[in-house]
Amino acid sequence: MTEDVCKRLGVTPVVPTPQSKVGIAPQSIGEMPIHGLRHSVEGDTNGWYIWFGEYSEEADFFQPLHIEHLTDRLPQVLEYLCLPQGYRFLIYDEGTEDVWYDESLLSTLTWNTSTS
Repeated sequence: MTEDVCKRLGVTPVVPTPQSKVGIAPQSIGEMPIHGLRHSVEGDTNGWYIWFGEYSEEADFFQPLHIEHLTDRLPQVLEYLCLPQGYRFLIYDEGTEDVWYDESLLSTLTWNTSTS
């Protein structure tokens, strides 16, 4: 993980702890765009939820994944993972991105990965 995106945006990095978990939608890998958002850190989660293409309300849409596995499986998201809670990103096919702060993410309940 790098802190380049944080430097570019002028925000203080919040590096996820080793072995913390992200919520990921593995069934959607390969679709575009790539979505990421960070809720507040809770338990063994680091607040990140990542999915591809369209979002689903299905209860099993997100699955827990230790952050170390993203290095091999989704290296294109690593540079965003130091963004603080409340940030979102979109990565498009063309390699372009959108990154923004969404305060509403800080008051939204997070998905519980501690049971997995």
